[in-house]
Amino acid sequence: MRLSVAAWIAHGRVQRRFGLGPRSRLDLLRNLVTALVRHERIEVPWARADEMRFYADHLVDYAKRGPEDAKAMQMADFWLTEKDLVRKLFLVLAPRFQSQAGSYTRMVTIPNRENLDRAKMAVIEYKGNPLPPLPLPRRDSEKTLLNELLRGFREDARWGTPAV
Repeated sequence: MRLSVAAWIAHGRVQRRFGLGPRSRLDLLRNLVTALVRHERIEVPWARADEMRFYADHLVDYAKRGPEDAKAMQMADFWLTEKDLVRKLFLVLAPRFQSQAGSYTRMVTIPNRENLDRAKMAVIEYKGNPLPPLPLPRRDSEKTLLNELLRGFREDARWGTPAV
């Protein structure tokens, strides 16, 4: 293996690199989690939404312990940059998901950004929010592999070609 190829292999890298360093990455994720708790639905680039989803779900897991738990309060204080949202986390979001075991967020891909960079975009939201529901992408289109195979089978059957 050449040295130049070995330099591109990500040994032990388990997270995406956002911003100018680890502190910048953490600040970005904290601001995204804070915005998600405040608005309960945000539109961000897909990679950021995918990375933030883990932290938003774990924050709700800690909040379900209750405001009396020291670790839950510590995590809420760290992840929420706007301290008025700690109350919303414990009094609105935690009771909403008390009976649910996990996966408190939903991600839906939306069309790429048109300006500047054509970044792949997504909408991430907490489930059960009071906002109108998002239209989920239809998976049953004409161009799926199954529908193409069925169309080919029907054409072969119509023309009398035996199926293999």
